[in-house]
Amino acid sequence: MKHLRKRQRAMLLAVALLLVGGATALVLAALGESISFFVTPSEIAQGQIDPEKRFRIGGLVREGSVERRPDGTVRFIVTDTVNEVQVVYRGVLPDLFREGQGVVALGTLDESGVFRASEVLAKHDERYMPREVVDALEQAGVWKDGAEEQR
Repeated sequence: MKHLRKRQRAMLLAVALLLVGGATALVLAALGESISFFVTPSEIAQGQIDPEKRFRIGGLVREGSVERRPDGTVRFIVTDTVNEVQVVYRGVLPDLFREGQGVVALGTLDESGVFRASEVLAKHDERYMPREVVDALEQAGVWKDGAEEQR
């Protein structure tokens, strides 16, 4: 009788572990699809990004690069002041989007090296930029004075 209880307890524990492991695997699989990595234009230029992989790119919108088309498509260049990436986006841009300002775009890089954005977020100043973009701008020597204390 005692041996039977021990066996039942072991079976119950094994089933519980399988259920917890399965639930964990499902959560990780779901998160893996929604996680998007952040890269800079310099990392793209170095060939560190797989085409067709979804990720976020950040930097500054280069002055004079915004081109609006009648079909609602907007083309612009994102730069970290060292390298640049052409971005194509179809949709309504945020109110704060403008040349010379920080931007983060979510999308994929096509085989020709153009970033196809599905979402564009504008940043009104450097305090809200991702750390990687701030580091790239600091290395390029264009980080504004006083911005370091604001982060």
